[in-house]
Amino acid sequence: MNKGAFLFLTLLISWSVSAQDESITRSRGLGEKNVVPPYELITNVFCRETQSLDGDWNVLVDPFENGYYNYRMQPMNERSTFFADRHFFDNQRVLVEYDFAPAPTLKVPGDWNTQTDKLYYYEGTVWYRKVFHAEPKEGFRYFLYFGAANYETIAAVNGHIVGRHVGGYTPFNFEVTSLLKAGENSVVVKVDNKRYPDAVPTVNSDWWNYGGITRSVQLVSVPSTFIRDYTVRLGSDGKSIEGSVRLDGGMGHIEITIPELKFTISAETAANGSVSFRKELPRRTKLVRWSCENPKLYEVTVSAGADRVTDKIGFRTVETRGSQILLNGEPIFCRGISIHEERPEPSAGRAWSEAHARTLLGWAREMGCNFVRLAHYPHNEWMVRIAEEMGILVWSEIPVYWTINWSNPATYTNAQNQLEEMIGRDKNRASVIIWSVANETPRSSERLRFLTRLIDRARELDPTRLVSAAMEKGGLPDGRLTVDDELLSKTDLISFNQYVGWYDGSADKCDRVVWTFPVEKPVIISEFGGGALYGRHGSVTDRFTEEYLVNLYEKNIGMLSRIPGLAGASPWILKDFRSPRRLLPGIQDDFNRKGLISEKGEKKDAFYVMQRWYLELKNKD
Repeated sequence: MNKGAFLFLTLLISWSVSAQDESITRSRGLGEKNVVPPYELITNVFCRETQSLDGDWNVLVDPFENGYYNYRMQPMNERSTFFADRHFFDNQRVLVEYDFAPAPTLKVPGDWNTQTDKLYYYEGTVWYRKVFHAEPKEGFRYFLYFGAANYETIAAVNGHIVGRHVGGYTPFNFEVTSLLKAGENSVVVKVDNKRYPDAVPTVNSDWWNYGGITRSVQLVSVPSTFIRDYTVRLGSDGKSIEGSVRLDGGMGHIEITIPELKFTISAETAANGSVSFRKELPRRTKLVRWSCENPKLYEVTVSAGADRVTDKIGFRTVETRGSQILLNGEPIFCRGISIHEERPEPSAGRAWSEAHARTLLGWAREMGCNFVRLAHYPHNEWMVRIAEEMGILVWSEIPVYWTINWSNPATYTNAQNQLEEMIGRDKNRASVIIWSVANETPRSSERLRFLTRLIDRARELDPTRLVSAAMEKGGLPDGRLTVDDELLSKTDLISFNQYVGWYDGSADKCDRVVWTFPVEKPVIISEFGGGALYGRHGSVTDRFTEEYLVNLYEKNIGMLSRIPGLAGASPWILKDFRSPRRLLPGIQDDFNRKGLISEKGEKKDAFYVMQRWYLELKNKD
């Protein structure tokens, strides 16, 4: 592949091609200003009028990308690409060497790796095509909405490209109003999960690179002027409701009602369709704050002209004071667990459904958790919504992981876009208390600037939550352990990963470790633990045995109990998950074995060690 084609694939170039434009892309520079997507996310698709496009999609596996590039590795004319779906639209008088109709199918949502053996290790392009029936109505607009697809997605409707998205774990949508027709419609999607040094995440990560349309696809219907975005939250004074609404398609009158609180506010938007608001609750209103013990949600309706959106929103505050995390003004200990987005069943693969979320979070609840770290990327929306329903606090993270290209402007813009999409989707969810901008990133001045910009952007978008990152431990000359990271001056927490007893000495080292920190902030151990194959037994000194893992967890709990300012922990990890880095035959076999539950749902003995500790902590509260 030549340099030009490489740049074309790896940089986040935005485009939109109209139904009348036959070219596949317009001539544009590769500057940073051109890597911002041309679309904005529609908030709360859950409550919108939608048509599901989930189910069987025909697929063509295209490792050489013949459906996209010519022999010179340049993008072809739109009409010549697979996006045209010519067998569907044309009377075939010329040779066309592709046809979706007789092609095999894959389930959407779903990763391709676990649906067919030949794609288990595959990294490259797969073309998806779905034929669907539509009856577009006058005065309405239509958007093609993807919960996520990994990693680069280009979509076309009825032969015309509607947009491109880069990033594997956040939602996106493209307007298709002008292209939709009454009757049968074709949507073709090119999904490419190849890894690149300038991508986010980069080429090296410790989880499986699941390809495909991994979350639900919906055709969303809205009025010509509709509620594009809204934020509704409890004011910092605890006595008011505040937020903002933004209309798309014009200015207008908006109204927000919370019937149970007898709360209503009306306002007129500015010329750009936006309005901010703040109003005190009625004096005699008793608002029940969302908490882990009582995850109270209120029905909130936002209305504007012909559009009406109803959501269920919890009202609570989160802040820090010294070394404490305060939920609704009261100290809380985050009894947590880290989770990867993998299905809770033997076949593993990418999780995506409500049932998957209820099982995974149910296991966390069984362990005694009131907190989950959703690593290392934004998980599907069901995970956040079910956590909110169950009273489980959430740490949500973008995949700025390990050796990101800190000096590349396009890499930064990609990371910021994923941050904005994560916050945009989940900013009304009471369960989310921490936005995390990175995991285990090696220190440098370029990295500090990169992450500081992300932290500042997160605070600008949402000043009501905590912002942090999973940092790394260090050592002092006298043998004490610490976190010596310049990023501590920017984050709300001292949050870090440590593997004393696994990567750092034997489990007995935990008995001797003394921790100290340069600032007073709440401490969350974002990762600790070790590996064991379920059912493998031996002595406490034999790694990958259940006995070693039990001893390691017991020793770590003793060490953590002595850490000053400890406000929470999320051991690594709830369940064994697939990783191409884990190659030990007979033990790992493509799985990271640090789960407290096996990939088949079997609880390891160390699960019950954590369960006992969390029960003790809960009883002390």
